[in-house]
Amino acid sequence: MIAFLGVWLWLATLSLGALQVDLGYAIYKGVEDSATGLTTFKGIRYAAPPTGSLRWQAPQTPAVNRSSVIAASDFGPICPQSMNSREPFMSNPGTIGDEDCLSLNVFAPSTASNLPVLVYIHGGGYGGGNGRQDLTSIINANQNAFIGVTIQYRLGAFGFLSSNEVFSKGVVNAGILDQNLALKWVQKYIRHFGGDASRVTLSGESAGGGSVMLHNIAYGGTLGNSLFSNSITASPYLPMQHKYSDPVPTKYYNAFATAAGCPIGPTKGSAQTTFSCLVAKDTITLQQASFNVSASGVYGSWAFLPVTDGTFIQQRPSQQLLQKRVNGMIHMAGNNANEGDTFVNPAIVTQSDLVAWVSEVFPQLTSRDKSTLLKLYPATIAPRTNAVNMYSETTFTCPSYWLAEAYSAKGSLKSYKYQYSVPYALHSTDMGAYFGPPTINQGPDFVKAFQAIWGNFVTASNPSISAAIANGRSPPSPNAGNPAANWPTYSCSSPNMINLNQTGGIEVNVTLPLPPQSVEVLLYIDPGLENDISMVNAYTFDRGRGARCDFWRSISSRVPE
Repeated sequence: MIAFLGVWLWLATLSLGALQVDLGYAIYKGVEDSATGLTTFKGIRYAAPPTGSLRWQAPQTPAVNRSSVIAASDFGPICPQSMNSREPFMSNPGTIGDEDCLSLNVFAPSTASNLPVLVYIHGGGYGGGNGRQDLTSIINANQNAFIGVTIQYRLGAFGFLSSNEVFSKGVVNAGILDQNLALKWVQKYIRHFGGDASRVTLSGESAGGGSVMLHNIAYGGTLGNSLFSNSITASPYLPMQHKYSDPVPTKYYNAFATAAGCPIGPTKGSAQTTFSCLVAKDTITLQQASFNVSASGVYGSWAFLPVTDGTFIQQRPSQQLLQKRVNGMIHMAGNNANEGDTFVNPAIVTQSDLVAWVSEVFPQLTSRDKSTLLKLYPATIAPRTNAVNMYSETTFTCPSYWLAEAYSAKGSLKSYKYQYSVPYALHSTDMGAYFGPPTINQGPDFVKAFQAIWGNFVTASNPSISAAIANGRSPPSPNAGNPAANWPTYSCSSPNMINLNQTGGIEVNVTLPLPPQSVEVLLYIDPGLENDISMVNAYTFDRGRGARCDFWRSISSRVPE
């Protein structure tokens, strides 16, 4: 009788429809939109507030709060923001976040039942951004065939403070551990929203893509499919990844403590330490300290970043990926054609400027390394273009190659590779094509194709789309063959990459705000845009990019990456 009653209560919870879900620790009520066919649940708490004594500690499960049904109609507060070291990019000095920000959002078709799940981790250099990405467009474009989840995690010093003291008294990589807890939440609770926990695709862009890469190699790649089966990395951000106790993260820890008004080391005659002083500080002081220190580094960089901790992140990604020790089974890796422009100082004009920039950004390189580097990026190309290409490849593009290689040709592992090449193809400009709203240079046929690529990967573990969708409606032969219709897998022996581009259209000059200045670029807009989707050899593409990625990996101990 008791067992029967339990089943009845479970069925009764489901009969409430998609609007109300009982998660045990809390009951949430979503908002249904008849126009989209989706019910959204915003601001669902997945962890206890990481405040007070829980600052710089592993995230804890939330406390029970069943006193009333919680309206899930508004996004939760954003996490404290930290800019990078140039003009404000993802945030600004006036942006004050809330440390109690560990929430997630669910976009569920109103009739969802056992659907696959797309989990998206936002970017922002591990210092900015939020989990408010609207997944409605991509879900609708794929006939409401999957559920979407977006998550927030601790940023800047709150999520990525590191030193011996943080390691011994708390945790390093707190922001990545937040994401890990959110993934465990999905495994435990997504069935209440009509999702299938065995069919989770983990995705992210920029630092979100870099985060996915770290979950791909978490715990030495021993997690299997326990948290996700497939993954997507769009422009995976791989900054220099130091060991938690190395001089660089320690330098930023000390700078953060000083900016917050805490002494470095134990206070004479007191039990107070630097760490305990920081834990006791008010949030505004800490937010300002995080922001100011993060803005103080090399142009285009962030101060507080993931580190090798020996447990969750055991190796540098470039090395562990080479060993194919990864979690999940099937991976899709993407990069943009012009990733680095917004992160490289525009003052690089001469070859001497380039040499000085290399020494500043890569201080551990040997003279021989630098000599080889300048041969791989020859003086026949403009100095700043070479700097942009160096930054693009070591930080975003080559990591996407290494991920594709790691999931290729080993047991059940499989990978697919693409490049987004629609001019101007800056970092993050691809997002409008799959998540919406599209930018003026992304034609409707291209958007339809890109959203179908992501959607088919989520629902069928294969990004292939029909030739008609790949070609679009405009070409003379829209039903002609297209390589994206039978998307080839990637391997070192067959480095197949689908190049996503357009042709035609009308030329327009657009001024883009690329701080600290604006830049005029040439774009192509409708009418006349046509899809131009082709297959290329990723290794030989762009003057032999694969060889340059091999070089970056060979010097990874000195980059490090």
